[in-house]
Amino acid sequence: MIDPFGREISYLRVSVTDRCDFRCTYCMAENMTFLPKKDVLSLEELEAVTAAFIRKGVRKVRLTGGEPLVRKGIMSLINNLGLYLQSGELDELTLTTNGSQLSKYANGLKAAGVKRINVSLDTLDPHKFKEITRWGNLDKVLEGLDAAQKAGLKVKINTVAVRGVNDMELDEMVRWAGQRDMDITFIETMPMGEIDELRSDRFLSLEEVKEKLSQSWTLTSTDYKTGGPADYVDVAESGTKIGFITPLSHNFCESCNRVRLTCTGMLYMCLGQNDNADMKKIIRSENGLEKLDQAIEEAISRKPKGHDFVIDREHDSTPAVGRHMSVTGG
Repeated sequence: MIDPFGREISYLRVSVTDRCDFRCTYCMAENMTFLPKKDVLSLEELEAVTAAFIRKGVRKVRLTGGEPLVRKGIMSLINNLGLYLQSGELDELTLTTNGSQLSKYANGLKAAGVKRINVSLDTLDPHKFKEITRWGNLDKVLEGLDAAQKAGLKVKINTVAVRGVNDMELDEMVRWAGQRDMDITFIETMPMGEIDELRSDRFLSLEEVKEKLSQSWTLTSTDYKTGGPADYVDVAESGTKIGFITPLSHNFCESCNRVRLTCTGMLYMCLGQNDNADMKKIIRSENGLEKLDQAIEEAISRKPKGHDFVIDREHDSTPAVGRHMSVTGG
């Protein structure tokens, strides 16, 4: 699949649920209203749409949420998608999780063919972790990390850099991740959905983060890629990598190879734009499975060149995209 700007679309991110057992302050409001079951694609429908993308050339699938592992019956979907790894039709199946359920699912993920996962973790301070996630338990997440590594899963930590919240401990997180042989990726906060604080007060450019880290660590640029938008540097002292995802300070859209399917069946060709295609309407129509290929082609033909993310006081009350990150899948 080639979009209007010559980019090959080979990476599908699938949000399997909008629900989460955390309420991270930069991601969603504390009192969220989640979708009724009828509006959400069944696991069978999610598999059918994903399979259509695989037939059309997608080689990497990442499951996201909300928190994907709170979706009831999620391992049946993961096991079925794992069959595409065995057949060679898919190169990688992975997921992004908050880690809260890894103690339960780590061995099953490994058995299904998942080799690596991303775990979202923004602080190592238990009290601060509670403040950020509102509902989370750091000990439970750390137990999940232990279980994942014991199962043989490669773990990468994803950390949203937030000024005044965790900016003073990012150096320590690099040290901690390196000691556990885990790469870590820092992410700039994105203006998606209304939250309970001003994003302009919390935005932290990763240029600033990288400059500070370079005072403590020997960082060397590398062309290493995992298929996502992060730019990586090697850390000489630990032998691990630090990634930087910079949707605002350094737009990464030119090489975008991704589209996102929400749990409601909406296909977003760009995280930072509202244009979408309704796959649920297609698949639930008469002969819907037969219509998927054409619907996907039409959607890819509308993939935009890039997003229009802006964070400043002028735009605090009107985020670039009204939907929360948990709806689209991080």
